Amino acid sequence: MAATSALIPPLATWHWLRGVVQHVGVRPWKGLPDLVLFDRDGTLVHDFPYNGDPHWVRPVDGAKEALDRLRARGVRIGVVSNQSGVARGLITREQVDACMDRLAELLGPFDTVQYCPHGPDDGCACRKPAPGMVKAACAELDVDPARCVVIGDIGADVEAAAAAGAVGIMVPTPVTRRDEVQAAAHRAETLTAAVEDVLAGEW
Repeated sequence: MAATSALIPPLATWHWLRGVVQHVGVRPWKGLPDLVLFDRDGTLVHDFPYNGDPHWVRPVDGAKEALDRLRARGVRIGVVSNQSGVARGLITREQVDACMDRLAELLGPFDTVQYCPHGPDDGCACRKPAPGMVKAACAELDVDPARCVVIGDIGADVEAAAAAGAVGIMVPTPVTRRDEVQAAAHRAETLTAAVEDVLAGEW
């Protein structure tokens, strides 16, 4: 009983501190996230707009190695991708699925794959910067969004992360809008560098 009673003040202090830290928006933990979600086009693979051909799924330099490093540390990974070409009639869902299958062939398996087939004017809850896909991925894997990192190449990716309560890391490309780059709280020069930040606890 005495030993149990002795634990109460430290535990109470911990819960109080945790509440304070969460209230001010600072993570009360360090270490690895439970889930890292990646944008596909422009982040994991070179962007060929409205691509429906698996042969044009071409990973960026270091993508496989970066994902394997996360897998080796027990971090689950997934894809969240806007695919408005479906709504525009430029590609089919079957073509999107074929390209996602090819992505897994080249980069290894993903724990979750989410994509939005809607157009920008459809008012859906899944198209980034809406948080729907991030929330769906976290729900599928029973992950607290606060323990999730989203890595992408444009503002919509990091905005979707923030809207879901996750952390966003931007990896800009030459076509990323300058104002979006400047607005991103966390940036990395390459996909490899972004994953290194995650593994180092800098997320």
